[in-house]
Amino acid sequence: MSKNEIEICTGKSRLDLAMIHDFLANQSYWAAGISVKVVKKSTENTLCFGVYHQGRQIGFARVVTDYATIAYVDDVFIIGPHRGKGLGKRLIKTIIDHPGLRLWFLGTRDAHELYRKYGFKKVTETSAVERFMAILNPDAYKRGPSIPSIRNTPC
Repeated sequence: MSKNEIEICTGKSRLDLAMIHDFLANQSYWAAGISVKVVKKSTENTLCFGVYHQGRQIGFARVVTDYATIAYVDDVFIIGPHRGKGLGKRLIKTIIDHPGLRLWFLGTRDAHELYRKYGFKKVTETSAVERFMAILNPDAYKRGPSIPSIRNTPC
């Protein structure tokens, strides 16, 4: 597959939500069991990157961001038959080349070396480690389909 046969874009109308859901729910370690409803809501509320080969979606990533200063890279994947062809690297480069963002975060269990090539470091390798806190709830999707959403409550 040539470089010109691959397209990476942020248009949400082209996203194949069924494919994204299938991968996340059934093939990923980080979102196993996620519902279609949660996938739909997560794509509606983030900057999404679709990877396409001959018009068919073969990869995905989304970025939780304020579109000005900060971003969290999430749900990065290339489907099986297209792995090992440099597409994940191309996707990450496209994402981090997105203009204007100064602080990037992500979490990974098994792709540290891939992300390190693009400047990511383990939080413990930065001088700001004491500032960062996180809550990890790895079983959030296993509780059932009715996960309450965060609501905007007026002051």
